[in-house]
Amino acid sequence: MQFDHVRRREFITLLGGTAAWPLMAGAQQPAKLPTVGFLGTTTAAAWGGWVNAFLQRLRELNWSEGRNLAIDLRWAEGRNERFAEIAAEFTRLKVDVIVTSGGAVLAVKQATRDIPIVFAVANDPVGSGLVTSLARPEGNATGLSLQAPDLSGKRLELLREVVPNMRRLAILGNVDYAASVVEMKEVQDVAGRLGLDVARLEIRKAADIIPVFDDLRARADAVYVVTDSLISTNRIRINVLAVGERLPTMHSVREYIEGGGLVSYGPSYHDLFRRAADYVDKILRGAKPSDLPVEQPTKFDLVINLTTAKALRLDLPTTLLARADEVIE
Repeated sequence: MQFDHVRRREFITLLGGTAAWPLMAGAQQPAKLPTVGFLGTTTAAAWGGWVNAFLQRLRELNWSEGRNLAIDLRWAEGRNERFAEIAAEFTRLKVDVIVTSGGAVLAVKQATRDIPIVFAVANDPVGSGLVTSLARPEGNATGLSLQAPDLSGKRLELLREVVPNMRRLAILGNVDYAASVVEMKEVQDVAGRLGLDVARLEIRKAADIIPVFDDLRARADAVYVVTDSLISTNRIRINVLAVGERLPTMHSVREYIEGGGLVSYGPSYHDLFRRAADYVDKILRGAKPSDLPVEQPTKFDLVINLTTAKALRLDLPTTLLARADEVIE
């Protein structure tokens, strides 16, 4: 009997200890890290440099992935229908802030009125209804605007330096993206004032790109490429087709020049994505998007690809090369 009593007591003690283990383990589990949902509109390859700039700035602000921050990266791969799908997933996961750009911002804003949104790049945040005003965004979104005076005109001036005898201009853009339609109209108006004939190359999907270039033969002296996620995803194909037709290209993003474009002039996306990290830092520390004014670009890059110029058999003016922020050889 004594033995049975001792064994029973030991068993109860052991059982009690075992029952306590899950409670102890639960008490030791780390708290959920604040999470940034990052919706890239194109591909990891296209956005690699910008994502690195964003992450590097977060590290400088003492946010370390896995230690005090989680980052959920998703890629739409240039397919607009993916914007709403990814936005809905981030909303379901209740991430702490969503970072995105361009046409995806509206899809995210439609998915949630509660989760803070930081747009690293937005063409016209006021005109597109993302914010009430630059100074007072209101709502749950804020970030960086691409707006700057007369960028289209400056790009055409640069293009005329590259092609002094330019008479015909092709404008390539995704007409399913409202901001692209607005820019195409601006470029067309400026080109008209300069006395240029204009051919509009309207695309809606990747399959439209080769046919519009086939139709373009002998109708243009250069191509002005309007940026969006569809164009970005297919930038190398576009540049290869343009070189094949001996057409100089004007872009707004430096990374398109790495992909074989000729010239780009516009806000530094690297700088904009770094500054987006500052917004994320402030929001994670308690700031409301409505209290953070939308900022405009302060750094602009002129980038020229000499390899592409040689393939096009172009002799670029030394004055233009001297003004470039970067020359790729």
